Amino acid sequence: MKKTPAPPFSGYQKTVVAMLAFLQFAVILDFMIMSPLGALIMPDLKIGPAQFGLVVSAYAFSAGASGLLTAGFADRYDRKKLLLFFYTGFILGTVWCGLAQSFESLLAARVFTGLFGGVIGSVVLAISTDLFPPAMRGRVMGLIQTAFAASQVLGLPVGIYLSNQWNWHVPFMAMAAFGLLGGLLVAWKMQPVNAHLGQPQEHSPFMHLYHTLTEKRYLLAFCITALLTTGGFMLMPFSSAYIVNNMGIDLHHLPTVYLVTGVCTIFIGPMIGRAADAFGKFRVFLFGTALSIAMVLIYTHLGRIPLWMLVLVNSVMFVGIFSRMIPFQAISSTVPAATQRGSYNAISASIQQLAGGLASVAAGHIVTQGADGHLQHFDTVGYVVVATSVVAGVLLWRLQRDLPGAVRPQAA
Repeated sequence: MKKTPAPPFSGYQKTVVAMLAFLQFAVILDFMIMSPLGALIMPDLKIGPAQFGLVVSAYAFSAGASGLLTAGFADRYDRKKLLLFFYTGFILGTVWCGLAQSFESLLAARVFTGLFGGVIGSVVLAISTDLFPPAMRGRVMGLIQTAFAASQVLGLPVGIYLSNQWNWHVPFMAMAAFGLLGGLLVAWKMQPVNAHLGQPQEHSPFMHLYHTLTEKRYLLAFCITALLTTGGFMLMPFSSAYIVNNMGIDLHHLPTVYLVTGVCTIFIGPMIGRAADAFGKFRVFLFGTALSIAMVLIYTHLGRIPLWMLVLVNSVMFVGIFSRMIPFQAISSTVPAATQRGSYNAISASIQQLAGGLASVAAGHIVTQGADGHLQHFDTVGYVVVATSVVAGVLLWRLQRDLPGAVRPQAA
């Protein structure tokens, strides 16, 4: 296949990508830490899978509501100021999670954190789209998505270690302290992102939201976002309990699983971004979809296996997931008009969170826990993930046909 020359990043663009990746790291870690800590939180608070699924989905539902409420105003302010406002609330919510001593308190803390944290990702994407042309966005999304891997390499093992040494409250307090440093760096280094304010704006925030919600091309992209989100929210909340109880892996070995998987995806993320820019984003997406389907089917049917096999399966599965999400985000970034990027990304993040919340609740009712601690019907969750992946692939094929040539597959 023919490669397209890639324009280089400027010094400031490199700094911006690093800062945005850090913020994504903080937000993703806050969500992901709930999964490995689930094996500790459930017995400590004396709750079952359904209640724990509700705690996970509470963040998603509140984040979804916040995204919709923010969408009408998302293009009316400097994106840097908007980012710092919501990031401050997110840090305060993380502290509340660390102080929670009951199911009700933790549930309320997750709702509060979601109200602020759920909007951050959409602002990060809007800033990325404002500052980087389409020919760079595959690499930009690949680098920003390494935050997901970094949260596994750096965050999850440390979080699990802290919880094993003390209790599950300590990782949340550590995340808040570490995240505060990143917020101060953004406030100091990032320049205002306000070029969109010089273009004509709708007077009514409600009409701005309405026009974004009713654009047919946007609706198709929103559907794909919801379908792709379903997989992660159905599998991840119960992954630690599945690994410990069904596969027979000791709880103290969980950091090793996340560490090796994260190291693998840290290296593969930027490579996927470069491949998407060079060979065509849709082609890379199809590869990721096929690989993730195969690995999800294997993962959800595993029994008692050695640690090295779990690490291998988990790592390849995340390579498939990254090879799907990075090119999709690059394609999605070309969909909205410049004056609707904030509202489009806010609605997209809202739909992502709402779909994820529903998926988490559904998984909590599909998965049951036997008297011996084994999770049952986890394979059913795998079949649902496969079905949503296939439908998302078909819809993205329809969407990318009508987009500018920059995001279509390159000619062989």
